[in-house]
Amino acid sequence: MSHLMSHAMGHKHQLRRRLTALLAGITLLLPVWAQAQDADVPETPMADPAAVQLVTRADAIRFPGESFQTEITVRNFSDGQQQDERKFRVLSRGNENTIVLSTEPASERGQALLMRGRDLWIFMPSVSQPVRLSLAQRLTGQVANGDLARANFASDYTPSIIGREEFDGGATIVLDLTSTDRGVTYSKVKYWVAEKDGRPLKAEFYALSGRLLKTAHYEEFKELAGRLRPTRLVMEDALKQGEVSVLTYDTMTVRDLPERMFTREYLKRLGQ
Repeated sequence: MSHLMSHAMGHKHQLRRRLTALLAGITLLLPVWAQAQDADVPETPMADPAAVQLVTRADAIRFPGESFQTEITVRNFSDGQQQDERKFRVLSRGNENTIVLSTEPASERGQALLMRGRDLWIFMPSVSQPVRLSLAQRLTGQVANGDLARANFASDYTPSIIGREEFDGGATIVLDLTSTDRGVTYSKVKYWVAEKDGRPLKAEFYALSGRLLKTAHYEEFKELAGRLRPTRLVMEDALKQGEVSVLTYDTMTVRDLPERMFTREYLKRLGQ
């Protein structure tokens, strides 16, 4: 009996050692497994408070933080020759709700984009149901849907300061903006902001592949909606030389825009 008990105890100790070794092996493998699971998930860079402040300040110069309405004329050029002209009315409530109405040409009057968060739909008089669109899709010329519907860099990108450069006779701070979500208009933005007063001066917009898509220049600062803002935005295609869109902000006013406006039902009434 004692021999059997001794044998059983030995077997029990052997099982315990094997179990301990197995658990130790699993513990060692866990970090490797976790690293493999996260291999395809890009790390979100930490936000630099100074960079965030610069981008937020530039956003406030470009557009009011409260609800506002602006009228925009877009002229598309090819090799210096104007190809067409379009007009839009933009109604924006913060950075989450926007309506973009086509007002000219007459053939497109009644078309409207509705943005809620990063969800975007187009409403057309000839189509009974709205159609989902991407912010990155082209609206006209070099202008993407998101260029008019969602233009707050501070909410969509994580900024970092990468240097300082002379630009147009003045000192600028150069920032890299990395998208916080794949649903935003551009994957990366390189942004030049005036060191003296925080004005946005230039931006380069990049695809996920790292390819430069277009370059924008913010020009002709004038008083709109209570402060000096860029009233002209020149967007140049980086892939096709000579293809340019010029956006002119004709008017901009702060106005109360209730939440109920930013619904499919309200846009259907607008299109009637």
